[in-house]
Amino acid sequence: MKLNYKISVAALALLVASGGAFAQVKRKPVPSPKNKPGTLEQKHLVNPNAGALPVDPDVIIGKLPNGLTYYVRKNTEPKNRAELYLVNKVGSVLETDDQQGLAHFTEHMAFNGTRDFPKNDMVSFLQKSGIKFGADLNAYTSFDETVYQLPLPTDSVAVFEKGFNILANWASYVTFDPKEIDAERGVVLGEKLANGKNAQERLSNQTYPVLLNNSRYAQRIPIGKEEILKTFKPETIKSFYHDWYRPDLQAVIAVGDFDPARVVELIKRNFSSLQNPANEKPRTVYSVPPTAGTVVKIATDKEFPYTLAEIIVKHPQAIVKTVADFMQGIRVQLFNQMLNDRISELTQKPTPPFVYGQSSYAPFIGRLDAFTTIAVAKPGGLETAIKAAVAETERVRRFGFTLTELERAKQSALIGIDNAYRERDKTRSVNFVGEYQQNFITGDAIPGLSYSYNFYVNNINKISLEQMNSLAGKFVSDQNRVIIIEAPENEKDKLPNEKTILEWIGSAGKNITPYVDNTTDKPLLAKLPTPGKISDTKVDSLIGTTTLTLSNGLKVILKPTKFKNDQVLINGYSFGGTSLVSDDDYTSAELAGGIIGSSGIADFTQIQLNKLLSGKNVSVSPYISNIAEGITAGTTPKDFETAMQLIYLYFTQPRKDNDVWQANISQTNALLANRGLNPGSVFQDTVTATLNNHNFREMVVTPERLNKATLDKAYSFYKERFADASSFVFTFVGNFDVEVLKPYIEAYLGSLPSTNSKTTYKNLNIYPPAGQITKTVNKGIGEKASVQLVFNGAYEYNAANNIQIDALEEILQIRLLDRLREKDGGTYAPGVRANYKKIPNSRYSFTVSFECAPADVDKLTSDALDEVNKLKQTGALQADIDKFVAEEARSTQVQLKENVFWAGYLGAASQNDDNPDEILRHVSSLSDITPQSTKDAANKYLNGNNLIKFILLPEKK
Repeated sequence: MKLNYKISVAALALLVASGGAFAQVKRKPVPSPKNKPGTLEQKHLVNPNAGALPVDPDVIIGKLPNGLTYYVRKNTEPKNRAELYLVNKVGSVLETDDQQGLAHFTEHMAFNGTRDFPKNDMVSFLQKSGIKFGADLNAYTSFDETVYQLPLPTDSVAVFEKGFNILANWASYVTFDPKEIDAERGVVLGEKLANGKNAQERLSNQTYPVLLNNSRYAQRIPIGKEEILKTFKPETIKSFYHDWYRPDLQAVIAVGDFDPARVVELIKRNFSSLQNPANEKPRTVYSVPPTAGTVVKIATDKEFPYTLAEIIVKHPQAIVKTVADFMQGIRVQLFNQMLNDRISELTQKPTPPFVYGQSSYAPFIGRLDAFTTIAVAKPGGLETAIKAAVAETERVRRFGFTLTELERAKQSALIGIDNAYRERDKTRSVNFVGEYQQNFITGDAIPGLSYSYNFYVNNINKISLEQMNSLAGKFVSDQNRVIIIEAPENEKDKLPNEKTILEWIGSAGKNITPYVDNTTDKPLLAKLPTPGKISDTKVDSLIGTTTLTLSNGLKVILKPTKFKNDQVLINGYSFGGTSLVSDDDYTSAELAGGIIGSSGIADFTQIQLNKLLSGKNVSVSPYISNIAEGITAGTTPKDFETAMQLIYLYFTQPRKDNDVWQANISQTNALLANRGLNPGSVFQDTVTATLNNHNFREMVVTPERLNKATLDKAYSFYKERFADASSFVFTFVGNFDVEVLKPYIEAYLGSLPSTNSKTTYKNLNIYPPAGQITKTVNKGIGEKASVQLVFNGAYEYNAANNIQIDALEEILQIRLLDRLREKDGGTYAPGVRANYKKIPNSRYSFTVSFECAPADVDKLTSDALDEVNKLKQTGALQADIDKFVAEEARSTQVQLKENVFWAGYLGAASQNDDNPDEILRHVSSLSDITPQSTKDAANKYLNGNNLIKFILLPEKK
């Protein structure tokens, strides 16, 4: 199961951005399918200082007599599906000293035996119903909450109604069989090993007490203590479950394609009998006490590959309950965007002051929010990085933002809420769950999308520049501030002391000047091109596509859909790529797509282009891979022409920017400098080198090769690859009318230059060496091992073989989870990944991977290969085949209603010269999977003739 608790330096940035570990981020408003703009009482909209926010009328909220809360909402996307969640205000902060780790262990035991589902029966039942363990069925434990997630089909009444029984079993009827507890100890210890025994864990152990001020949070990391996990008695975990898994601390969230009244009835039937314990313990609400002044912590580790600084200023948590709170939340959103746009501009300087920088105000942990500034330094550049990042916040504090910046940020915010509103009837059910979860856990209001949309539209322009400019002064402070420096141990002697760090921060804004907003009002495309013509049209009525051939030879595949109201996905490719360049020019060519795509277009720098496109829903990026070049784009019907103009310009007027080139080279060199310190990177580099027969094109770039690359070569190669449109194939998927798009296609794609060169990729024959090979890497100080077993070989690419490989992948995954995780208890998440491809040469690979204690490598490797041999001898169990078939059929039903699936599928079918209609036979072809077919596939693809074993072990002592 997932553990949401990492705080680290880099993790803190992710945490603040994604809401995983300490506190869920206040999510953006999500669609409500019924309400429309203008239906709300205007008094809620015109007065941003009014009282409490309303509750979304589309969600039914209730409370049973025993205190259990429920949230029920009907939502039809995806059809015949529902999301059921059990949310518990129960986390690791509630553990006693002898229970450390048992909140998380309890979550594991919920899948290992309950009153109505002995042992592993629950997981097996759900897999047979098409629910995939891990990907769909899952749970997580944090400091303050434990959440179980159960996505279910609603077109099977029996399965759907059984889901509420499953939630009730989790809530109150976990059995805690002592044998199951002992069997699960190894799994939980495996999870602790998988997420720890590394630089980040060791650094966290140094920084958490300072960052969290020795609070309860610093002492209750959810994974717990190894000695307790190994030795706790069943009575101890039962006591935790008895005290805290109780209806007054629980909520059931149900969102999906169902009858809400029936769901409320099911909740009452399954949960009304749950009882709170007599003399129940009070649920203490813990916090992180404030720190007087500023505390600095410098931490190093032998294996940490970066030097970075993090400045955290902690503030009281803001719960959004009133209109004024909502208004302030919008201001914070605008503030974060404007500040980070400025920081992003710094990375485009010829010598960027840092590799990565970020600054934002967001939820933190322990009833706190935080204003956090992060800077990842280049080697030897910590002072420059810190001063540059701090200077930007100081620039805002002293001089404020400009009016043009604010207007762009407002436009961006309005686009975000407008996008959500336009898709209000196409919003996936899971998007609502987090909002209701936050309402239960923290009390954040849930006004719903219609209210939020109207509020934004009517009130965002009441936010003044003066209000925005006052925020930095509130966020930036030298009180309740923690400064953390993390670095490689080999740089310990070069690191500054606490006094020096404070001096750097204090002097960072000494010579700053006001920000100058460099904008332009020139049109994106001054002169429209001369259109081409459509020379041929073919319609595939089975899958609803139209294929156009243009006068310049370019082909366009169009699939109009109603899956999203306001989305058009565009992808274009042509064969060739870096396979066509010499070894000497390869590195320049490899960088070409990313560099040119980040350099702006025509006469616009990237910064100017970003500003010019603010207020538009459009994203266009060129790319060059080893066998192809192309364009990926996403837009809306409204901004479709802008996207087409950008595509045209990336073909005809790419821009060469030496500043961007130098910045990229500088940052990449910085990332490479200490890469060898990280055991995982060293191991993966060995894997990559071996699997590609040590061909440098597929390996991590070296500083020597990087520094020999030139912008002139990169630019020339880019122009060469986009000079001939005749070999390009574009796919368009989304909400459009084919006839409406035709003039734009003729104008912007039909006008592209064409030489009819008929160029294609060159097969460089880069693939793994044959035979049985073992590669052992000794790197790292933690007692942790990683294993990858790679079966590979030549392949006959076709739909029949592909589906057999897909089945074999999932069946082997099921078998290894049962053997290595459940029976052996030696690893947390053994994985199986199958790949097959047709171009540039037809190959397949199966990779079995797991992490474990070094002492368990031989046994787990042997057991994994034993499961492979069983498949070769007898084939798969019919029960495992049934699980795969159910999961694949369910997932296919969902995918066929997604634009992103069709965009990828149609492009792949074109590249592989497949019949795209095959997808319509996919579900019926699942009947071809039998015990005999899986036996044949195992003997063919897992025969062991070409097997490469990769093993990462700690350094020899």
